[in-house]
Amino acid sequence: MKKLIKKMSILKSNLHFEIMTIHYKFCDFFIDRNKIIKEIEIKYGFCVLDFGCGPGRYITFLSKMVGDKGKVYALDIHPLAIKKVKKLILKKGLKNVKPLLLDDKAELQNNSIDVIILFDVLHEIENLEKVLKDFYRILKVNGVLYVSDHHLKEKEIFSKIINSGFFKFFGKSKKTYNFLKEIREKKNKNVLRCLKEL
Repeated sequence: MKKLIKKMSILKSNLHFEIMTIHYKFCDFFIDRNKIIKEIEIKYGFCVLDFGCGPGRYITFLSKMVGDKGKVYALDIHPLAIKKVKKLILKKGLKNVKPLLLDDKAELQNNSIDVIILFDVLHEIENLEKVLKDFYRILKVNGVLYVSDHHLKEKEIFSKIINSGFFKFFGKSKKTYNFLKEIREKKNKNVLRCLKEL
């Protein structure tokens, strides 16, 4: 019975993903999806994480923006998303894109990412504090988290990101909210030892 329930859950998840993909294709027919990417500052040579990349809507454009010296990590929880991104990589010859299943995110090194984009997935993240802590770990000093989620009101986006203590508000574009990695002061052990000796 448990196997049947698990199989039905996977089928439901796959169906939901396919419907979402069709919805995106329909929307992209009428609206230039890359407008939102043009709002954010991505330079040649940057390392970018597209967290919750789905079928890879932004991957081709991001790949061009970072160039051959940069890297785009396309990360998603759904295996079908990774499968679609891999097909896109082969079809378009994207040598600077690396797909990652959520379980593989340990591959991302500390202070290695310049920009994280979090588009239309914030409302779905279950363990947000853990995810934001991971973002903090992998973002470089002055790294930026760009958030856009039409499912949430502005106040909700702010409370979810700012209340974590990992990020501070940096600015707002037409469709994105920009958060800067909050630099936390580290206490120098030698200074503390010297103060104790006084």
